[in-house]
Amino acid sequence: MVDGPVVAVRGEAYREVPPELARFAVTATARDRSREAVLSRLAERAAAVRVLLDAAEPAVDRRETGDLRVWPQTRRSGERVVAWHGSVATTVTVTDFTALGELMLRLADQDQVEIAGPWWSLRPDSPAHRDARHAAIADALARAREYAAALGARVTALLELADTGPAPQPMFARAAFADGGAESGGPPELDLDPQPQTVHAAVEARFTISEPVLG
Repeated sequence: MVDGPVVAVRGEAYREVPPELARFAVTATARDRSREAVLSRLAERAAAVRVLLDAAEPAVDRRETGDLRVWPQTRRSGERVVAWHGSVATTVTVTDFTALGELMLRLADQDQVEIAGPWWSLRPDSPAHRDARHAAIADALARAREYAAALGARVTALLELADTGPAPQPMFARAAFADGGAESGGPPELDLDPQPQTVHAAVEARFTISEPVLG
């Protein structure tokens, strides 16, 4: 049982910080009437992607092979196969953003390769999350002291503290081709604007306060 009055408050903090990670997907595809030809081409194109990613070390933090799909295309009526399709996707995580645009363009220049992304994010253990949580706690304490002061009282103890902040969401990039690319005879360039990440932390807290002065 709690002795004395209690004040319940919510503390929040918002921060905008630079992203730490950029992820994009690279998908190699193949199509042919022969299933064997599709498998062979798919293996060759996936190997070419791997060679480019190997050359991009150490900018590439990690890469993960996702869906490998091979499926037949049939006529609208019946099960006669008229072609075979295949695809293999790889998710790439990059920490060196200065090399990101060039790497994506090199991959996109490969035969039958699709690129999607990038998606910007923070590391799960980024100090930005801790800083926002600390700021949210400080905000809750400041609010409790304000309410207590308005009543002629003071905060005496913490009864409960709960984290109610949402999970962070990845964000898309804004990408544009720079002037002076292939039309001027030089290699194409891709300008990427890393999108600031919004970090939000929220807490709910209950404090005991001294007896209010209501007279």
